[in-house]
Amino acid sequence: MEPLRVLVVDDSLITVKKLAGMLATLGHKVAMTAATGKEALSAYKSCNPDLVTMDITMPDMDGIEATREIRKLFPAARIIMVTSHGQEAMVLDALKAGARGYVIKPFEKDKLEAAIRNAMKLSVRQDKLQEVIEKKASAQDEPAQEPAESAAEPNESAQDGETP
Repeated sequence: MEPLRVLVVDDSLITVKKLAGMLATLGHKVAMTAATGKEALSAYKSCNPDLVTMDITMPDMDGIEATREIRKLFPAARIIMVTSHGQEAMVLDALKAGARGYVIKPFEKDKLEAAIRNAMKLSVRQDKLQEVIEKKASAQDEPAQEPAESAAEPNESAQDGETP
């Protein structure tokens, strides 16, 4: 997997540091961090990350509402919820809001890696999508080839209702 630019959203500095360390060992880079849902929305607009790790319970705006708002503005956003045990109902709400997966605290590196892989499988990276769009647009600009005459002409043997 290519290195990802990750926005880490959590109001716990300990969790942010732990996630940043794990992401680094997995070959990814923390693009920005945010401590509230409102900060997450602003940070997403600023850094346009490949992936977001989002805490559910935060002051100001919770992770579910932040996920909903980010996905409204950026439908291709990939967001993984970071949650504590006992928040299963909230995880379901987050998934309905557009999250692509979740990890439960205290999380392990292999669980985080699996959640990242699953989230990335569900959509195309924005830069890669732009590449594909540009290639298709340039292919459409090229003149279409004229059909061969035999394909454009009616079949002479099919006259009078006969089939070839």
